[in-house]
Amino acid sequence: MHILKDEEYMRRCLQLARNGMQNAKPNPMVGAVIVAEDGRIIGEGYHVRCGEGHAEVNAFASVKPEDEHLLHSATIYVSLEPCSHYGKTPPCAELIIKKGVRRVVCGCIDPFAKVKGRGVEMIRRAGIEVTVGVLETECHKLNKWFMTVNEKQRPYILLKWAQTANGIIGYHQDDNKPALQLSTPFTKMLVHKLRAEYDAILVGRITDDMEHPQLNVRDWAGKNPKRLVLAHGSSPQEVLDKLYAEKAQSLIVEGGAKTLSSFIQLGLWDEIRVETAPFAVEDGVMAPTLPQNVIVESTEMYDGNTIVRYFKKVL
Repeated sequence: MHILKDEEYMRRCLQLARNGMQNAKPNPMVGAVIVAEDGRIIGEGYHVRCGEGHAEVNAFASVKPEDEHLLHSATIYVSLEPCSHYGKTPPCAELIIKKGVRRVVCGCIDPFAKVKGRGVEMIRRAGIEVTVGVLETECHKLNKWFMTVNEKQRPYILLKWAQTANGIIGYHQDDNKPALQLSTPFTKMLVHKLRAEYDAILVGRITDDMEHPQLNVRDWAGKNPKRLVLAHGSSPQEVLDKLYAEKAQSLIVEGGAKTLSSFIQLGLWDEIRVETAPFAVEDGVMAPTLPQNVIVESTEMYDGNTIVRYFKKVL
């Protein structure tokens, strides 16, 4: 029963955290819930904007004065380990200790080098019970960009393409044909929504020469990702190193087939999104071959088109 309750409150943390999707970057999205001994939520908050109060700060600030006396027997749930260092704001671990809660439950450890278990250690040294790993997979996935940057020292990479029912993604360069239209108006809007969430977007030189894609979010509200073209002679790793140095956390690779295949062959991907239209064409450029270590995360259908998302199989 204890575990089920922990998961219930952690799901609320995740729900709150998602409210910071656009403004928390480059910081992670974090939610916090404070629960009294009787099971009543007496405070909650999330990290609204980079440079402002963290989720724990906002959760404690939301506690009503008449409920302050309940904190000594309360549990605070946080989707990510409380920070232990002075950055733009003071350490949340110190605030938790000062407030004197009985127990802390965090979803996953913060991989950022200045935290990385130190927040949990600081709280435990103060004599407060700490539980780590409640809905750990979900908490980790919520901040997949932040996690990847800190664990792999490169941006999170999404490979994305659209194809016909017989696996063709476009016409050959010397066919002198217009770009193959594979997305519907609605799935095109979904692509623009996706772009608004990412820091950068990349295509190969041939795709840029043939199609002159805008690679922006004109069909959605949000900031355009940084537009990149993989120049002749440049390698995917060079692009990633530059983006990492610029503190970019996420990259969409949209094509063409040669560029996408180069990322696959180097193992430089975290997620693959394939949209398949319900028609075939006689001749054209074949889509990349999916790597063997993929698992299907989701399958969705819109206006006759099928969108499948793949992740790496955990060995």
